[in-house]
Amino acid sequence: MSKIISWLNGMVHEIFTISFNLFKLMIPIIIIVKVIEELGGIKYIGQALEPVMQLVGLPASMGLVWATTMISNIYAGMIIFINTQETLSVAQVTVLGGMMLFAHSLPIEIRIMQKAGVRVLYTLLLRLGGALLLGIILHQIYSSEDWLNQTNTPVWNPDINPDTNLTAWVLTQIKMLFQIFLIISGLIIFLRLLKLSGIEKLIAWILQPLLKLLGMSNKTSLIAIIGMTLGLTYGGGLLINEAQSDRVSKTDIFGSITLLAICHSIIEDTILIMLLGADITGALYFRVLFALLLTAILIRLARNLSVKHFDRYFVYPGK
Repeated sequence: MSKIISWLNGMVHEIFTISFNLFKLMIPIIIIVKVIEELGGIKYIGQALEPVMQLVGLPASMGLVWATTMISNIYAGMIIFINTQETLSVAQVTVLGGMMLFAHSLPIEIRIMQKAGVRVLYTLLLRLGGALLLGIILHQIYSSEDWLNQTNTPVWNPDINPDTNLTAWVLTQIKMLFQIFLIISGLIIFLRLLKLSGIEKLIAWILQPLLKLLGMSNKTSLIAIIGMTLGLTYGGGLLINEAQSDRVSKTDIFGSITLLAICHSIIEDTILIMLLGADITGALYFRVLFALLLTAILIRLARNLSVKHFDRYFVYPGK
């Protein structure tokens, strides 16, 4: 009986520790982003991105959509996209969608990755550079073969009347944080049951060939799966806990964060972008393949560096 109580106490402590660490990071960033939005900062970022849009075959107005997505989240970017009333082809929406999927919610997600031990400059360049490179590749593929050139018709086209009331915004954020707490609780219970039953080792064994190709260890395989399917907030939160506990190396944390930074929430986020009219080839297939290839290259590059240079450019020296 005492073992069961100890197991339950450890689980509850882990749930509240992970949730507290996440909320401590997220709440200040959420407030800062709200202030930036209210001051019109996103509009200026969008204007600065207008020349970048030309590189990927998009009109200048899409700079505001991507800026909103990067600073806020995909949902906010979708609203701006619908409000622009711009006529685009399916190929153009797919290119924009791929970039939105690669680089969104940057203030919160980069802060989470930093707390896990990976440097801010690296993750920022990874997200922005990866998004731009993917956009250019998709643009070249679709334009060279004249694919998906039909006029886009969004599946999601609501009558948008956002509530700008501050009280409503605060209540929405509280609801979101509570939902995150519930999901984290479920994940911790699920992971502990997997370890207890031995299924965790079976999953790691099944994934071993893929992880070996990527250059990743199986120590964080389950967390990588969680992050890829549910999102970086959850996978990153678990990785922060692992990094602080010294159970995994900085190299393993780096590999996992690299993968999750550019390939997470592949179910929900992919569906959201496809609601705008994006084709699944770019929203999922090309995006995931590109993310896996880029991750494999970066992990191998990092492993060939000295400890001094690895710490200097990719991770923070301390745990």
